Amino acid sequence: MNIKEAKEQIRNAMTAYFTKDETGEYIVPVEKQRPVFLMGPPGIGKTAVMEQIASEMGVGLLSYSMTHHTRQSALGLPFIEHKTYQGKEYDISEYTMSEIIAAVYDMMEETGVKEGILFLDEINCVSETLAPVMLQFLQYKVFGRHRVPEGWIVVTAGNPPEYNNSVREFDLVTWDRLKRIDIEPDYDVWKEYAYGKGVHPSVLTYLELKKADFYIVESAVEGKQFVTARGWDDLSQMIKLYEMNDLEVDQKLIGQYIQHPRIARDFAVYYDLFRKYRSDYQVDKILAGKAPQEIRRRAAGARFDERLSLIGMLLDGAGDCVRSAMQAGRVVKSLMTVLVSLKGKMLKTDRTPAEHMEELTDEKRKQLAAGKKSGALSREEQGDVRALIRIMEEEDRLLAGAESAADAMAVLQKDFTARTAGMKKAVSDASSALSNMFRFCEQAFEEGQEILILVRELTINPVTSAFINKYGCQEYFKHNKDLLVYDRQQEIDKELADLKLD
Repeated sequence: MNIKEAKEQIRNAMTAYFTKDETGEYIVPVEKQRPVFLMGPPGIGKTAVMEQIASEMGVGLLSYSMTHHTRQSALGLPFIEHKTYQGKEYDISEYTMSEIIAAVYDMMEETGVKEGILFLDEINCVSETLAPVMLQFLQYKVFGRHRVPEGWIVVTAGNPPEYNNSVREFDLVTWDRLKRIDIEPDYDVWKEYAYGKGVHPSVLTYLELKKADFYIVESAVEGKQFVTARGWDDLSQMIKLYEMNDLEVDQKLIGQYIQHPRIARDFAVYYDLFRKYRSDYQVDKILAGKAPQEIRRRAAGARFDERLSLIGMLLDGAGDCVRSAMQAGRVVKSLMTVLVSLKGKMLKTDRTPAEHMEELTDEKRKQLAAGKKSGALSREEQGDVRALIRIMEEEDRLLAGAESAADAMAVLQKDFTARTAGMKKAVSDASSALSNMFRFCEQAFEEGQEILILVRELTINPVTSAFINKYGCQEYFKHNKDLLVYDRQQEIDKELADLKLD
């Protein structure tokens, strides 16, 4: 199955394991919960999926790579304990708490998170001395004498033997105690994740043209040649940072992440073309509705690969506007909740408004720290909380001269009105960018397949699809009907082609 299907399977298992009966006890006790085992090639996104699940479910996530552990760190160190049995004294060998189990308790103590996921990667690549300990753990959730706490679910991952020479085969008894999920690379599924994360448009448009280059592992005379989803993701982030700092993105850099000479070379050539297109087409002017006529004429006469690159740049630019607008909306909504809480506090005590705001701000800082450490907050959610904290700090300064609750609420109401207006402008700007993008493509490409590609990509992108569902886009809905008709016609044509008449 692909990584999206695997995510759904894991999430469903987590939901079942977290289910409690009417007395508050977990229906499936810890020792009866089968650990999930994700089997798939390296760099496919197994760790990223666990981070997403933890943040979506609001639980903790503790990750370990088992290849970094020895028997002592996993099991604990031995010590001598003196005990008395039937009147006689004995020296008993016991073990300190496992580093891994201790880390779970540390997270619970430091963050207040009581439920979570213990994710053990490369579980089938442990050392020979650690293997028996790991098999016992998979069967009974115990390291030494210490069990995984209630409310913490075990998920493991590993690579098939063809990708890793250190793989240790499990026996039937172990497999029979695991919930195994096999994962395969799938570009179309990864693309949805990539849009949500804001992967560089040059990567997405290149892979749209050459999907076969998304994931490859080959043996050559020089050794393994490969490119993985992780490689494209990491390269994208580095390209953005290089561009931000005016550093050259060349084949040397690309080859450090895309460790397949032919693909690294091809992408380096494409990236240079992409940069030229970005300079020539003046995407900002297109999204502002001010595209010069010569730009439209060039787009109309361009080859398909150049048109696809242009669509990618437009989607990226519009996506940035949409992402900012959506965050502004979420932050303003959270700010409203804070102000309601602040008003309630000011009516109950005689502390100054500024002192109350500082107290609420500290609570948000603690929430951010705990969510970041536990993994219960996604990167997007962390960004939202940081933005909210900055606003609260600004409002704390505004409240410095307010002595009464009435004065404070008047100041905050004025500030909130201004921030709401800013949010509405961000939404309006994003809506205009989407409309201007459609108008340009309608004029440049008329009713060609480029419009259908544009609609499909906006639908796949979780950020733009959420924005359109919430705020609408007349041009999108108009062309989406055409896309649905086109897709249905394609299905009918395929069904007719599959018919075999004897």
